[in-house]
Amino acid sequence: MQKADLYLQLRDDIRRRRWPAGRALKQQELADYYQTSRIPVRDAMSRLAAEGWLVSAGKASLMVPPLSATEAQELCLIRSQLEPLALRQALPQLNQAILGAAEDCLNAADAAANDPLLQGELNWQFHQLLYQPCAMPMLLQLLQQLHLKVAMYLGFQQVELGYGKKSAAEHRALLQHLREGRHQAALDLLQQHISAAANALQLHLQHRGG
Repeated sequence: MQKADLYLQLRDDIRRRRWPAGRALKQQELADYYQTSRIPVRDAMSRLAAEGWLVSAGKASLMVPPLSATEAQELCLIRSQLEPLALRQALPQLNQAILGAAEDCLNAADAAANDPLLQGELNWQFHQLLYQPCAMPMLLQLLQQLHLKVAMYLGFQQVELGYGKKSAAEHRALLQHLREGRHQAALDLLQQHISAAANALQLHLQHRGG
């Protein structure tokens, strides 16, 4: 298995909760599981640790961090400020070609109903397409980094909370607002979309002691 492939596989398995939060992960254990040597495992783990997917577990080992209601709330606050800003700045440049490509992402996500993680990636591509015309490269870079951070939470929402259908319906409504020129309605819906998902996740994590 190539290094990049192992990184992606390990990241996706973390999102699928294949490796439970809080349990120390050893390089040899992962090398045996993925049938590779310890060197690519070490490199993949180092990259995931740098991105926040893994944290120190002591004694030179790493673990998947528990999902945190407090962190989920903080991420929501950041997203609710940055994503509407990106969309607002992108509005004058949105055209039918961009909106058509965004709809293609939603159609592909609907077709991936049995793969929640792929759905999550396609949903992010949908958002990315809408934000890209904002012509603010630093903001887009921040949003990309933020997406990497929230990806684990979004995967959890898709898999354990069954939030996919509600999210898909809101994406369709957002796209319709944009096509019909209801820009303020689109901005308001985006804000609600982010906040409602975060509130559902935060309540669930608080209930289970996250």
